[in-house]
Amino acid sequence: MRIVRITIVTFLIHKGNFMTKITRRRFLEDSLIASFATSAATVALPDALVQQAFAGRAADANDQIGMAIIGIGGRSSGHLNYFTKDKRTKILYLCDPDLKRAQQQCKAIEEKFGYRPKAVADFRKALEDKSVDAVSCASTNHWHALTTIWSLQAGKHCYMEKPLTYNIHEGKAIVAAAKKYGLVVQTGTQNRSAKHMIECAKFVHDGGIGDVNFARGLCYKRRKAIGPLGNYPVPEGIDYDLWSGPAQILPPTRRRFHYDWHWQRYYGNGDLGNQGPHQTDIARWFLGVERFPQSVISYGGRLGYDIEMNDPNYVDAGDTANTEVSIYDYGDKCMVFETRGLETLNLNIPVGDNLGTQVGVIAYGSKGYAIQGSARSQSYDVSFAYDLEGKEIKRFEGRDNHYENFVDAVLAGNPSMVTADARCGDLSAAVSHLGNISYYLGEKNKVSVDELKDFLKSVKSLDDNLATLERTVAHLEANKVDLKRTPLALGPMLNIDVEKEIFIGNDDANAMMTRDYRAPYVVPKPEDV
Repeated sequence: MRIVRITIVTFLIHKGNFMTKITRRRFLEDSLIASFATSAATVALPDALVQQAFAGRAADANDQIGMAIIGIGGRSSGHLNYFTKDKRTKILYLCDPDLKRAQQQCKAIEEKFGYRPKAVADFRKALEDKSVDAVSCASTNHWHALTTIWSLQAGKHCYMEKPLTYNIHEGKAIVAAAKKYGLVVQTGTQNRSAKHMIECAKFVHDGGIGDVNFARGLCYKRRKAIGPLGNYPVPEGIDYDLWSGPAQILPPTRRRFHYDWHWQRYYGNGDLGNQGPHQTDIARWFLGVERFPQSVISYGGRLGYDIEMNDPNYVDAGDTANTEVSIYDYGDKCMVFETRGLETLNLNIPVGDNLGTQVGVIAYGSKGYAIQGSARSQSYDVSFAYDLEGKEIKRFEGRDNHYENFVDAVLAGNPSMVTADARCGDLSAAVSHLGNISYYLGEKNKVSVDELKDFLKSVKSLDDNLATLERTVAHLEANKVDLKRTPLALGPMLNIDVEKEIFIGNDDANAMMTRDYRAPYVVPKPEDV
């Protein structure tokens, strides 16, 4: 049997009773409460390495794919679990700047499966190995773009976790690289391969709930304080220069080195960019939008941790929003995304317009609703459709096979087979980046609730902007947040040139589409990939 090596690189760097006649919003809110009660220069890759690139090489049915996994953290467990069990793949490398983590997993694989992958800190060593055919990456967000681009340049197919990018510039570069090298790129938005979501989206697109022009994405995930802002040592054994990569080397300011980088914007994208791309992807799918929105505006804050820590002067090491509402206008369609990091369960308030899901998406139709992520089933592997009175009219079930879809495409040498290609990942990540840019630009623009109400009356939206604000305020007040002492921040309304995918008349916003890259870890321009 010929062995085609795929290297998987895991980089640390990575409800209720319904009334016969009821309004749609009341239906959703009441069912929610009921369910809650029950549940510059690119890095110097050798020319010879770049020349190894093979465009769309198909493999025989008996081929085994050699994998490198980049980023051995919590998310890598899914990668490791799948690629050790699929007999068509074999893990050859585990890569992480925290070499001990990679070595520990190599030992675990050896004990369970009888072979030992190589552990390396720098994943470029895996890219130099011709026996590696593909990488699977669960590194930190700020490494996603370079990992994808360098892998493609080295002739490796790439499975990249969400968000596909750290910023908007990187999405354009990845899309260009995927096109240039003709290799498989799969974005880790697993619902794109889930049977229940494929069938639910088709039902929506076929008119099952009537005309759909509005979708709401939700991320109600309790995120506790990550500790006080300070200066902390780099944990022993970590190659911090390599971990920092594209970012300038700064002293760690968070107590827990691993994972909590998610809540520091220099490396991560907050929950709008962490969990968000799963739901923004589904919302786009329901709406059928394959483009940037015409405008975006966000409001929110990082609130409540002074109360959690019982210290009115407490300053958390995280600087991304834990409460954020972003409104996206697509002209004839609209998306709203709500992020909440404080407690949502066991609070006697209408915490969301969401049919009982804490993390999910609602598509609003003229004849009913479709929802992904209902808490009624206590499962992410099910979606529902309801009529306007709240009666279930359709249930969709079935797990995903996203990794399998990637392997199928690699063996076929056919990038078009993947369900979440580079452009799909680019657009869904961009939704998060656009919302965060508005929030970051307005972070110091603190407003009272009354001022925010007056402003939102003029914001174009297919949502009830005031009702969403009222639920957000009720949520914060239930968590004992004093909005007079720590008010919400209001970002600017940002208008977007949909064709050029840039902001109109706002240089500050356009500057935030990229970052100051540290040589030699520079994400190239699309024309230079």
